[in-house]
Amino acid sequence: MNNRPMVVVQCWDDGVATDVRLVDILRRHGAKATFNLNAGLHDRHRQFGWIYEGTEVSRLGWDEMKEVYQGFTIANHSLTHPRLELMERAVARREIAEGRDRLQQFFGQAVPGFAYPFGSYNEEIVQLVRESGHVYARTTNNVSHPFPPEDAMLFHPCCHFLAPDLWSRYKMAKQCGVFYFWGHSYELISDVMWNAFEEVIGRISADPDSCWGEVADLFDGEMYTMLVPDK
Repeated sequence: MNNRPMVVVQCWDDGVATDVRLVDILRRHGAKATFNLNAGLHDRHRQFGWIYEGTEVSRLGWDEMKEVYQGFTIANHSLTHPRLELMERAVARREIAEGRDRLQQFFGQAVPGFAYPFGSYNEEIVQLVRESGHVYARTTNNVSHPFPPEDAMLFHPCCHFLAPDLWSRYKMAKQCGVFYFWGHSYELISDVMWNAFEEVIGRISADPDSCWGEVADLFDGEMYTMLVPDK
């Protein structure tokens, strides 16, 4: 590590109503985050999405999303969250490219990142994501040393945020200089879980050997050179 603080990055999928509570916690602790959204699945107002562990999950409405995600980074999660590798190439290309275009237009910011729906992909889908102008793409395959990835279109995280071994993975990641976790805020189904999650965020924020970062910034020339000086 050469005495540099470990960069901690996180991302959250699906643009759900519980992200409102999530961002309040993140802001309280000065934590940065990326939100992976499906531009084709939102209406003007909140709408029912699905049931998770007996609890209704709602998607945020466009009317509130700019305010909810103010100050955070937006990434593409495809247009409608399909299994891209099962689609015809042209349809998959539209899912990827139009999803990014709509998000950039609505939020007025660059959308450099992609997260594979269901964590599922094949070689053709990886190439389509690359051709659509994304800087990186997140999988859901856990690795001990996530950075630098062999291919930025296959950027593997360290773990899910509810991983029982999160802290051991956190400690191990200090060897490579980046700790990357992900999840869905709707998985926090009780106040006990929310409180435990806030303790995690607070503990990371208080760690003098770590600092919060943006996923896309890892691939910026200056930060990349700092983290991978011999490349």
